[in-house]
Amino acid sequence: MVTGAAVRLTGSGLGCPTWPTCEEDSFTPHSATDGHAMVEFTNRLVTGAVMLFTVAAVVGAHRRRPRRDDLFRWSLGLPVWVLGNGVVGLLVVVLELSPISVIGHFLLSLGALWNAVVLYEKAGEPDPDPDLDPAESGGDAVPRRELATPRVRRACDLLLGAAALALVTGTIVTGSGPHAGDPDVERLPFDVRDVAQIHGIAVILFLGATLAVLGMVRNGDGEPAVEQRLRVLLVVLALQAGVGYTQYFTGVPALLVGVHVLGAASVWIAVLRVRLGLSEPLAEGASPVPPVLVEPSPVGS
Repeated sequence: MVTGAAVRLTGSGLGCPTWPTCEEDSFTPHSATDGHAMVEFTNRLVTGAVMLFTVAAVVGAHRRRPRRDDLFRWSLGLPVWVLGNGVVGLLVVVLELSPISVIGHFLLSLGALWNAVVLYEKAGEPDPDPDLDPAESGGDAVPRRELATPRVRRACDLLLGAAALALVTGTIVTGSGPHAGDPDVERLPFDVRDVAQIHGIAVILFLGATLAVLGMVRNGDGEPAVEQRLRVLLVVLALQAGVGYTQYFTGVPALLVGVHVLGAASVWIAVLRVRLGLSEPLAEGASPVPPVLVEPSPVGS
């Protein structure tokens, strides 16, 4: 995601004018001194490396013993996302960096990141008991214990929606502003200041929702593990907001935009981990029970 942003931020969007080759008659740039071509070619090499890692995940999940069908299914999603994004990458070149195609490229990367985070979280869980009837655990690989009340779970669903709104409005700002990847690219027909303000409101709503859920958990609706993940989200979100406002008031320097892209990925990871951390696998032999929550302390105590 960051190297892809570097392509746009350095004006290298059409450094490789063809796809999947860089030049019509060459897989690599004709000249190593062609900076734009080398930036775009490097991004394609990084994407190829990511694809190799996704294949390794599939092979690893297939060969793993004991076999976990859930891990294998989620691992299959990784190369699908990357291949799909490769197709969109082709469209980005064909459409000569159309902002809509670039936005789709970024959002598909967030989808791949979601798949990867879910797979990572599940891979850290214990293997299922081979003697366990799947019906006893609701079809999960292992039975789980809830770490938060139903209202916190619903609130975290809304938190995911708030995160998505903030990210999507951020892409509209990017598609309307500078750093198009090429000086001749037509931008989205919106005033940058207007869409930036809308994005800022979305971020404030996201921040407020995070604080509200954190308050619910601290008041006894969730266990410490949930609170810890919410705190991480709050810190990452605050840093990301700080970068966003700084770049807005300093003329949108390219370097800060690149940092902002990295921050967007980090925020997405953090909010996904909050949602995925609302339950935990039960110890072997234990039975599913509601979360053991702490009663809120009396005011003034």
